[in-house]
Amino acid sequence: MTETEQTSADIKKFPVNREEHAFPPWTVSYEQSHILHSKCPKEGGCDPNDETNLCAFCTYSKKVHLPQLPDMVFPKNILRIRNSNGCELNFNPLDALVLVKDGPMNIEIACAGAWKESRQDSGYLGRMIKPFDWTFTTEYKGTLLGNWKVEETCERIDVEKLKEKKSILFYHDLTLFEDELHDNGCAVCSVKIRVMPSEFFILLRFFLRIDNVLIRMNDTRIYHDFETNYLLREFTSKQGMVQDLKVPPYVLTDPNIVSTHLSSVTASYEKISFP
Repeated sequence: MTETEQTSADIKKFPVNREEHAFPPWTVSYEQSHILHSKCPKEGGCDPNDETNLCAFCTYSKKVHLPQLPDMVFPKNILRIRNSNGCELNFNPLDALVLVKDGPMNIEIACAGAWKESRQDSGYLGRMIKPFDWTFTTEYKGTLLGNWKVEETCERIDVEKLKEKKSILFYHDLTLFEDELHDNGCAVCSVKIRVMPSEFFILLRFFLRIDNVLIRMNDTRIYHDFETNYLLREFTSKQGMVQDLKVPPYVLTDPNIVSTHLSSVTASYEKISFP
């Protein structure tokens, strides 16, 4: 398919890679497909009042109240974990981007103006450029559907137990969205899951690197022991100014390593119970 044909076709019609596995009473599945177009593929645009027939681009335009979107958004990328009782936990880019703040942020770099200027010709809503969080920082922790009960807890995920050598029944890694910050770093939101014989573990991560300025990581870890009727969800937000980190340059590009050098900003611990 040529670039012109891709631009004129709705992503909803593109092939989707799907996979589903049953681990009773759980079913784990994912979908994966093409990146979001930079404008509506329909001549004249979609009817904003007809939500059932909106293309993927117009759906994002309507629901994400930002003047711009990241360079790469994968609207069909979604990870789902369903229980036989109807409860579902999923991870999708739309819900993640809805939580990005539509307002000025307190971190600016020399190229920020050029970065915004370079996007003025994109078709995203045709809005005027206004202050917003151009790092696309999100505190998204996943989407809960069904009869879940969420409460604070003192119980913690047993990290040492996760380090034990176990067979991996299923593993997958999905990128939800990504932006290169006008070649001055990166902002990536991704989710990965691994299922073992007695448990599953999910890591949802937003990683931000502004070159020579800042590193930020928002991590959501979700753990479930199949012998219990609840999930543990831990959210941590860390960051550090690059000038204060005093680490070799290669460390700044590796989220797993640089995480240990960042300062904690906030954290929350929840027990998510299901019937």
